[in-house]
Amino acid sequence: MMTSSAKPAEAAATRKWWVVDAKDQPLGRLASKVAQLLSGKHKPSYTPHVDTGDFVVIVNASQVKVTGKKATDKNYYTHSGYPGAIRKESFRHLIVKHPERPIELAVKGMLPKNVLGRHMIEKLKVYGNGEHPHQAQKPEQFKV
Repeated sequence: MMTSSAKPAEAAATRKWWVVDAKDQPLGRLASKVAQLLSGKHKPSYTPHVDTGDFVVIVNASQVKVTGKKATDKNYYTHSGYPGAIRKESFRHLIVKHPERPIELAVKGMLPKNVLGRHMIEKLKVYGNGEHPHQAQKPEQFKV
């Protein structure tokens, strides 16, 4: 018996859309489940060098939870490349200004750091409230 390897065209034809409700979900647990869906590890046709994952829509991103003192102590850093241009923002402030960004950064950190990972993160759609414009794709509810 031979092991089958998924082809990129076959993987693109079998993609599904999932909706994940982030309300009262721990950030890390949510991100790890979403990273598995994006990479396709939940499918029997998973192939490491082919993007076999599905599309994921996350709603209610502004209501994601963190445990302990992470709301005040967890910081996100950005740097423009210029000397002294590092910027720091806490989770508490970032979730108010850009509710989708903490989830995007957490999921991105759990994907491969190469071209394949950059293609996977493009299939993630995050929205701060309960509404999303992807009803035409008929997404299915995913319970985390």
